[in-house]
Formats: sequence, C-alpha cells, structure tokens
Amino acid sequence: MFTCCLPWWRSSATCKPWQSGRFLLRVWERCQPPSRKGINTTTGLGQQVGAQEKQVLEDLEMPLAKRETETLFQEQPETGNQYLEDALLQSYLKTHLPPEVLKEVNQDLERFGNRLLTKIKPLGWECELNPPVFRQYDAWGRRVDQIVTCSAWRRMKEISAEEGLVAEAYERRYSNWSRLHQAVKLYLFSSCSGGFSCPLAMTDGAAKVIESLGIPGSLKNAFDHLTSRDPKKFWTSGQWMTERRGGSDVANGTETVARKQPDGTYRLYGFKWFTSAADSDVTLTLARIVDAEGHVKEGSSGLSLFFLKVRDEEGKLNGIQVQRLKDKLGTRQMATAELWLDGAKAELISAEGRGVASISNMLNITRIHNVAGAVASMRRMISLSREYARKRVAFGKLLKDHPLHMQTIARMEVQTRGAFLLLMEIVRLLGLVETNMASEQDQLLLRLLIPVAKLYTGKQASAVAVEAMESFGGQGYMEDTGLPVILRDTLVLSIWEGTTNILSLDVLRSLSKSQGQVMAVFFSTVQKKLELASSTAKLEPAVKQMRDAISSLARFMQAAGSKGALTMELAARDFSYSLARIYAGTLLIEHAARPDASSTDISAARRWCNEELCPVATGLENSSYEAEEALMDSTLVYEGSPACGSRL
Repeated sequence: MFTCCLPWWRSSATCKPWQSGRFLLRVWERCQPPSRKGINTTTGLGQQVGAQEKQVLEDLEMPLAKRETETLFQEQPETGNQYLEDALLQSYLKTHLPPEVLKEVNQDLERFGNRLLTKIKPLGWECELNPPVFRQYDAWGRRVDQIVTCSAWRRMKEISAEEGLVAEAYERRYSNWSRLHQAVKLYLFSSCSGGFSCPLAMTDGAAKVIESLGIPGSLKNAFDHLTSRDPKKFWTSGQWMTERRGGSDVANGTETVARKQPDGTYRLYGFKWFTSAADSDVTLTLARIVDAEGHVKEGSSGLSLFFLKVRDEEGKLNGIQVQRLKDKLGTRQMATAELWLDGAKAELISAEGRGVASISNMLNITRIHNVAGAVASMRRMISLSREYARKRVAFGKLLKDHPLHMQTIARMEVQTRGAFLLLMEIVRLLGLVETNMASEQDQLLLRLLIPVAKLYTGKQASAVAVEAMESFGGQGYMEDTGLPVILRDTLVLSIWEGTTNILSLDVLRSLSKSQGQVMAVFFSTVQKKLELASSTAKLEPAVKQMRDAISSLARFMQAAGSKGALTMELAARDFSYSLARIYAGTLLIEHAARPDASSTDISAARRWCNEELCPVATGLENSSYEAEEALMDSTLVYEGSPACGSRL
C-alpha cells in the first residue's frame, strides 16, 4: 500500500527458499530477491559485499560536488510476491496439507501474490490517500446522509468477491482445509488491503452466524450474497454492537430497543456509537425487545440479535441517520460512523434473550481475522526492515552487516513466527469444527486459544511495528514512506474485538464454563507435541525449558485455586500471556522437529524458549496477585489526585 514518493509495490525477482545457516542472517535469506539495481545479498557475516554494495559505499565517499545530482542517498525497500517470500508459510502448508490440496492451493496463492503486488497494493494506498467523506445534505438542503468512498475502496470489494476471501471458507472445496486456505489469503491480503480486511471480518462473521442458525429461509438470500464470488452480488456486513454507555460491556451498555410490528418484523430505536464499515450492505445488531407493557429486560438475557439491510429497495437509508464519521488515529481508509436508528426495519434472528450467545460465533470469527491482521502487519514490517538493511549504509557498512541491528530484526522474526503458528493452529482447529471432524478436545482447545491468540498477537504486533519503524531511523517517521500508516492501523488490533483485559477475563470464563476441562486439554496437547519433538537432539534444551514452564503453570493453577476469585482476576493477563507463550513455543518446537526443518526453524524455537515462558508463576512468587497488592495498585494510580483528597 505504498506509493507517493516511495512506490514500494514494485516487483522484484523471483524469490528462493531459505538456506540453512546462522539465524541472524537468515531473517531475510529465506527469500533473496535482488533489487532491480542488482544489489547482491551476503551469505555469511564478514563476507565482502557485492559489486553494487561496494558502489554504494564508494558513492558515499565521493565528494558531494562530484556525485550525480539525482542520486538518492537512500533506496526504498522493495519486496516481491508475498507468498513466494514467506518460507515459513510455504513450509507450514507443505507439512500439513494433503498433496493434492497443496498443489492447487500453492498455485492459487502464487497467482494471488502476483495480483497483490501488481494490482492490489496500489489500490490500498489510494484508499489511504482518499478516505471516506460524509455528505449530510445535498445542494438543495435535503438530508441525504451519504458516505462517499473512493473508487479504489469499491474495487477492493469487487476483488474480495473475485478472490473468494469470504466464500472460500463456506464452499469447503478442500473440506477441513478450506478455512485454512481462506485464512492464508486473508493474511496475505491484509497488509495491502487499504483497510478492507475489516469489513471482510464482519462479513465472514455474519455468514458464520447465519450458518450456525441453519441458514433459515428468510436469511438464505443474505447468506448467498455474503458468500458470493460475483462482485455484482457480493454484500458486506457490519457489526453494530457498541453504544454510548459501553463497548465490550454490551449487557449493561445496550440501550437500543426493538418494537414488534404487525407483520412480524421489528423497528429498532437507539444510537450506535461506533459502527465500523458503515457503508456495508447489511448488519447484525443487538437490541432489547419491548414487551406489551412497554418494558424491556435488562442485562445480557434481555438482548436479542437482529438482521437488517442498511438501505431499502429504493436505495434509501432504512430508518438510519448518520450522525458523523469518526476521526480516528488509524484505519482511516474505512468509514466508521455514529448512527441513529430511528425505526430501522429489522428481522429477529435469534431466540428472544439469546442475542449474546448467537453473536458469539461472529466474535470468534472477527477475533481470528484480528489475529491474521496482527501477524500480517508484523510480517510486512519485518520484510521491509530486512530489505532496507540490504541497502542502507551507516558507519561505513550496510545495516545488515551490523550484528546488533541483525539481532534486533531476528528477535522480531521470532515473535512473528510464533504468532503465525498460533494463527495457523486456530484456523486448523476451526476447519475441523466446521466439517464435524473435531473432537471434544479440539473444540475446547479452540475456545481457549481464540481469545489467547487475539490478545497476545495484538500486543505483539504493536511492539514489532514500533521496533521495525525504528529500524528505518528518521525515515520511518515520514508519512510518505507508508510506515506510519502500518503503525497506526496496527495499534487498533489490541482494542478491536475486545481489549487485552476483557479477553483475559474471557479466558477465565472458558476455564470456569468447562469446569477446568479446557486446561486439562491444554496440558495434554502441549505434552504430546513435546513428546514427539523430544527425540530431536538440537531441541532438547527448548523441550526442557517448555516442560519446566508447564510445571510452573500447573503449580500456579494449584496455588491459585485456594486463593479465591480476586487472585485469578489479578493474574488474568499474566495467565493469558503464559498460555500464549507456552503454546506458541510448543508450536515452534513442533515445526522445528520436522525431518526437513532448517537450522533457522530450530534456532527460532530455541530463542523463543529462552524468553520468560510463564510470567504468571513469577507474579505468584512475588505476591503480585494478593488483595493488598490490589489496594496498592489503586494507591499508586491515584496518589495525589483530587479523588484521594490530596494536593500536589
């Protein structure tokens, strides 16, 4: 999605797979695309730079007056086909997909990678340069409430249909692997989608809800539109949940009411404070049904789920008024609006009072999309960072020849690998569930891993984006490089679909609802994967560290069980981080235990396991989750504030 002064979508030469070798250099040697000017890559630390790299150094030593006036002091990073440059993705698919499926999927992804490079990335940047505009009145004073989007945004919708970015998951051409195929395409699409990944997430979620309801006759037409490959028929969906009194707290924050009409439909009245992709065709939303006496039931049990079209048959808004568009830090390419529902015609699609339960399927899907977006932004930033390091000269040599710089990028690479494997594990399990091939253990594990992966990768992505931006120096802070766009759009990923604390509490709910069974499944799954990898000698240290972490987690569970609910709430975030680090580390070990695993795979697993794997155990040892500490937390936050009656 980069153009302006630096058109970073330009094609590069065909990439080669990673070679074995020291991990610090293999951050980019998994793909070795020479730039258009032919700068060679090094194959070992200390090896002489190529002829073109020498020329760069000689140019810098030349007196300023003798240099070509048009010579740039810095060259922009150039990346090629995202799929061909992603060796980890290719190795994962080769390991897991059946051969006949792999052949077709590989061809599709290579073709899609070329389309992303040549067609879609420029459109993504156009979406950034031409954000939506709200036109409330026409020239004659009539209220029209029109959200005007650019042609590139509308073309993104057509491309999404053509590529089956939603349809792929529901056609099930590859049985349980269809969901994984879709997720990989979304992962590749995300970083150059110009923000269109968001409406796709909600569209996928809406289709999932309708499918989970058995695709009732009244919703068959909508389902067909949401999962269509025909650009002329394809619909996108919104997800209107957030209201003025609350975001994640829909039980207490939802004020919208639904009044039943004689024909069995409902009219909705209320104010939606935050509606992403407000230009969508349809939406799902929550509301409280007004009974015959004019009363509504409070709490989550009073919420029901409704389906509505945004516009009527004449193209007019369906009892909806657009208050304004939100002025956001990022995701500016997408229209996010405040909406008044003033008699919007809607259809009740859940049982009365079962709205939260019914929309949970949508939340699971959108959270998985959030994980895909997080991993995609990490991968994009690292790809650009490593390419920049090939060309940027500092202190007499290229950045890639500075060991500390290499170490920094390598650490980001390890984080990205763990996040990627978490994403693949979740969509693999989801594919099994959707094709009725999942065991009870698979279903429990999926329920746990979705919030764990969402909360952890959201934090990872923000950290990696900031670190990667720093690797460009001051150039990373320049708007026309496109790097600030990636950073801004990444920061929302820890907020969308539930903040870190909200999802940490959801992790605890999964434990209580399963009466502890989910943790038994977690422990047994991790142990089985480690057992299979234990025969690989180079992974023995990592396997031992992981087993030690599991033991620490088990001790925490035992100790916390006797301390009460407050302890678990205070520990919720560290507990969720521990689950993420242990499971991602286990997946890295599993991937590194393959017969054809590279030294890079092994190094990544070992490096992950060298970090703290079970922070919740450390917190318990430090008495961080005691009631006294909770009181001190409040004191630390509010000391000296008016609320404490103190003066500075």
